[in-house]
Amino acid sequence: MPWILTPTVKESRNSAIFVSIQLRTSATHRASRQSHEMQSCLRAVEGRDWYTSKNALWGALRMNQPAVVVHYHELWLKGGNRRFFVSKLANALRLGLEGIPVEKIERPNDRLVVRLKAGASLEETLRRLERISGIAYYAIARPVEADLGVLCDAAWAEVEPLAFDTFAVRAKRSDKSFAHRSSEIETIVGRHVLDRLRDAGRNARVKLNDPDVTCRIEITSGPALVYARKIPGPGGLPANTAGKMMCLLSGGFDSAVAAYQMMKRGAHLSFAHFYGTGAQPGESSLHVARGLVRQLVPWQFSAKLYRIPFESIQREIVRYAPESCRVLLYRRMMLRIAEVLARRDHAVAFVTGDSLGQVASQTLRNMVAVEAAAKLPVFRPLAGTDKLEIIALARKIGTHDISAEPFHDCCPVFMPRSPALHATPAELDAAESKLDLPQLVRQGIAGTALESYRYVAGRVESTEVPLHRPKEKQDAAIA
Repeated sequence: MPWILTPTVKESRNSAIFVSIQLRTSATHRASRQSHEMQSCLRAVEGRDWYTSKNALWGALRMNQPAVVVHYHELWLKGGNRRFFVSKLANALRLGLEGIPVEKIERPNDRLVVRLKAGASLEETLRRLERISGIAYYAIARPVEADLGVLCDAAWAEVEPLAFDTFAVRAKRSDKSFAHRSSEIETIVGRHVLDRLRDAGRNARVKLNDPDVTCRIEITSGPALVYARKIPGPGGLPANTAGKMMCLLSGGFDSAVAAYQMMKRGAHLSFAHFYGTGAQPGESSLHVARGLVRQLVPWQFSAKLYRIPFESIQREIVRYAPESCRVLLYRRMMLRIAEVLARRDHAVAFVTGDSLGQVASQTLRNMVAVEAAAKLPVFRPLAGTDKLEIIALARKIGTHDISAEPFHDCCPVFMPRSPALHATPAELDAAESKLDLPQLVRQGIAGTALESYRYVAGRVESTEVPLHRPKEKQDAAIA
């Protein structure tokens, strides 16, 4: 069996259940006992970080079809609801791997074994897994014959390149036809690895509780799986397990990161983007909003983007409302319009990118006064996060460069010289007394356009969707 590489990560203290994705190994690759290219790759990446050496690994991994073992932690804590969350994770894997040739998907004993057809890309499979919430970590394992001698050799091949002082071998036998119990496998393989370490002059010892490295062996109905190194997953909960929410997507760094945070917790988001025409042709923020949704939709597989023109509504607010309250009234009007759209999609809450104290409109009292205009609750996952942390996360999820593009943000239009810092709901109600609020909401809904996005076979597709709503139902929702 050729060398298979996985990144070095210390073993978690938490117990885990495993979801296995098994990739087929061709007869030619099985016959190749010592792959020169794989050993060269090992020497190149030894002692280096996984992410910096990932590209070097891909070339070597293309030569083989190892198994990918996906672990989850948080779902294990769900008790009687565990079956629901695990089935959602299984469905997310099916959707996430759509387009990759799959022979069949099996689920033996709290695992998923996805058998891929010849020619399936391991590189593409791993890239898809990076955007599937609910995965704590995953490992590239080597599938080998279920034979104790072969298991010993495979375990040594896994741990030999790693630097560690303590190690353990853990076995899980789902195929009970294998003659040896899990404890026997652990003892025999662990002794073999320890002897090889001593022969190599390495001063390592066995430690069953929280070792530096754990070599895991899984005896399945197919080939046995052996692995010792793991790749961190996105964590969180599987997509579409927490209900529907409406995100007010501004185009900046904050709202996109807030959307990601809630999708990672299993919420399914629709997006409402309020835009102005821009001072110059092409300066509208629509291209940024579309780019952000395209970047985010793979986390939940589908999404809607509502585009609402807002400049004419802002002019009405400027005409009749006190200057110091303008931005707060903009935000209240956005919530009212978005609430009609949210109820259309059966969303039960809003998501915004507010960070406490970041700007004048985001002081504690101002956020409370703005939220009072909405009947749905407002979630602010970034409330305690500073700008540097937000930007770092935006870089991680790939939205930073999109949000950094120049665009016309409608909120600073007609910016007051001295904005209110500590408004109350009653003060904002009074400031809106000269506005025809229901008519402004109808105006916003009438101008709304809808785009639908789907993540299919590793690509994002979008279509323009007619937005039809009977007038009597629309008026009832506004009222």
